[in-house]
Amino acid sequence: MMFRFAYPLVLALLIGVAGWLTLSLRKKPLGITYSMTSRLAELAGPGRRLEDKLPLVLRTACLILLVLAAARPQFFNVSREIRSHGVDIMLCLDTSGSMQALDFQLDGQPVSRLTAVRKVVADFIRRRETDRIGLVVFGEEAFTQSPLTLDKGLLLELVNKMQIGMAGDRTAIGSALAIGGKRLKDLKAESRILILLTDGRHNAGDLTPEQAAEAVQALGGKIYTIGVGGKGPAPFPVQTIFGTRIVHQRVDLDEATLQKVAELGNGRYFRAADTDQLAEIYALIDREQKTETKVKEFFHFRELYYYFLVPALALLGLEILLRTTLLRVIP
Repeated sequence: MMFRFAYPLVLALLIGVAGWLTLSLRKKPLGITYSMTSRLAELAGPGRRLEDKLPLVLRTACLILLVLAAARPQFFNVSREIRSHGVDIMLCLDTSGSMQALDFQLDGQPVSRLTAVRKVVADFIRRRETDRIGLVVFGEEAFTQSPLTLDKGLLLELVNKMQIGMAGDRTAIGSALAIGGKRLKDLKAESRILILLTDGRHNAGDLTPEQAAEAVQALGGKIYTIGVGGKGPAPFPVQTIFGTRIVHQRVDLDEATLQKVAELGNGRYFRAADTDQLAEIYALIDREQKTETKVKEFFHFRELYYYFLVPALALLGLEILLRTTLLRVIP
């Protein structure tokens, strides 16, 4: 709830009220001419300067309140109705064992590929405020973590909780594409996007990546594929009796299949060898698939002028009453 004056320029009248008050204070009080005023001193009684100024104080307060009421004080709030052409996006993320390779960095520190992916994907989700986004995780199996939803808080929590091996250690790319495509089926969004990220080679599941890509394309979906990891052996943490050791192992990224899948899905293939490249890829996809959004704002007002007008009238009535009774001036 916010506060405003609908006619703020009316408040300039307060300057006039201040000028009137200044003149009134300088103005000499009413009096009569009499040759021997010393004889009248006894009739004056004790000083009543404060009481004499009371009508002036009441009149000034009344004028201030009337000016504030004329400026139309209001409480208001704003509600928004967002209409967008709509982009439905399914994120298919690899959580197989190879995603624990420590060849990515965050804040200058080596982190696993999955940790870097969680950070970049979370930023991507935050940018797509008006789109429905779903999440599929895959390894040896593939399953839906979240159907398409506008609840970004839920998505961010699920992304943060992704763990290495939660769907098995092998890589079922075909199954991931099929499940993601199934979630996009029969939706009325003008644009349906599937973004698949992996660092391995398809070696699990009955459905090939090419078959799944053709099915997604037939449903009107567009596929972006992202291959993660540098070229050559990657550092992996290994638990031994002496603690954690780092060993270098080769990860078999099948770029040819990912390129073919993107081609079949009328999309693009990207290679991310570090965190910065991965962030740039998601930023590029974000720009390419921008949602056209129309926002209508509705203002709801609550008028407050009567909180000033009623006391002003009461003060005016009190001033008139005092001037005609207790503080009456003669002549």
